[in-house]
Amino acid sequence: MTIDEENKEIKRVIDECDHLIKHEAFDQLIQHYSENAILVVKPGMVAHGREEIKAAFIKIAKYFDNSIVPKEGKMTILNSGSSALVLAQTLIETNDTAKETNEFSLDRRATYVFEKVDNQWLCSIDNSYGTSLLD
Repeated sequence: MTIDEENKEIKRVIDECDHLIKHEAFDQLIQHYSENAILVVKPGMVAHGREEIKAAFIKIAKYFDNSIVPKEGKMTILNSGSSALVLAQTLIETNDTAKETNEFSLDRRATYVFEKVDNQWLCSIDNSYGTSLLD
């Protein structure tokens, strides 16, 4: 498979994850994460491993009044063949109630790290806050 084909597969996985988050299919969602993956829940809070990530997504859904719809805008994938860094504009849509109570930006510059495990691309680092963690 060429790097271009690999990048299309990574994009497909990200799109599927966005769909699973929207539909709160968290058991399926965590299958796209490596066993030791991390998720930046919010600045200063990280979930480790699939079970913590699943629990975090359940809390995130509740925080957004079960109305979260993530979508990817512009995206760049830097692929080494066995790992990939994804830089993405992540847009989060939600209902008006959740928008009013949300303290974080809904237009983010995300960074994701994927690794190829058993011929499948899995997310090992999910950081929707990207470099804004440095602020």
